[in-house]
Amino acid sequence: MPSLKEIKTRIASVKNTRKITSAMKMVASSKLHHAQVRVENMLPYENMLEHILKSFLISTPDADTPFDAIRPNLTRVALVVFSSNSSLCGSFNINVLKMMQQAIEDYHRLGIDKDNIIIYPIGRKVAERVVKMGYKTAGNFIELADKPNAQTCQKIAHEIAQKFLNGEYDKVEMIYHHFKSVGSQILTRKTFLPIDLSTEIGWGNDRDLKSSYTTARAQEYLRRKNLKVERKEIDAQPLNNDFIVEPDIKTVLGTLIPNQLHLMFYTALLDSNASEHAARMVAMQTATDNADDLLRSLNLQYNKGRQQAITNELLDIVGGTINN
Repeated sequence: MPSLKEIKTRIASVKNTRKITSAMKMVASSKLHHAQVRVENMLPYENMLEHILKSFLISTPDADTPFDAIRPNLTRVALVVFSSNSSLCGSFNINVLKMMQQAIEDYHRLGIDKDNIIIYPIGRKVAERVVKMGYKTAGNFIELADKPNAQTCQKIAHEIAQKFLNGEYDKVEMIYHHFKSVGSQILTRKTFLPIDLSTEIGWGNDRDLKSSYTTARAQEYLRRKNLKVERKEIDAQPLNNDFIVEPDIKTVLGTLIPNQLHLMFYTALLDSNASEHAARMVAMQTATDNADDLLRSLNLQYNKGRQQAITNELLDIVGGTINN
């Protein structure tokens, strides 16, 4: 059994660790709030643009664009992978790297060799893994993971779109965490190019951008409470298929599609950023709770040891009195 001094030293150590995890949880909570605000401010424009573009492409037979042309023979592909720059966020980065590895193996099975898989690493963790694996990267985007920037996203999206049109890429996919709520971040593998018209308009609009609850019980309560409201909102959305195009279809698509690709990229980045802070917030909350449990156990052990020491001293005093 450890001595009282050893137990007291460990209690002090656990208390110091708990202060750190509690402070990190508060910092992550503040950053998460700002990330949720950025997503909330961007969503109305992104949703409306997606609604207009997909409705237009589906309902207009003359709307022919090379951005939605599926190429059956894949020879060169690109992966845009979003991770974080730092650790202490649970399995956030591990899950992203596993899905990236799975995607690479899927392309290898299709006959695409290592030199024809280009990776856009958004974040230090994925950049380091790509270097270790020996795959080609399209640049350094480490700062973008911590500081989402719409202009930088626009440049990257434009570069990818041009390479897709020039035939340098046959397919482009994004791997990121879709932010659903503080307690739920869904790892997503999504086709960036060609544009997938089969996906439902408004897919992924199930984000809870107001809640800051981390427990599973609270999340389940909020999900059930808002389920009927969400269904009504989805069912009430009309699909407008009556378009008047000016000046011509080519000009309209030449404006809408680059904007849509830019917003898809920016949305994935904001989702990943919010998911990182939520994952770190939950991880630090869990660590703080574990520290509280450990402190209770150590305090109980310390009190028992101290009581036993007092009892032994009393027994020694009583025994000495009787002998005398």
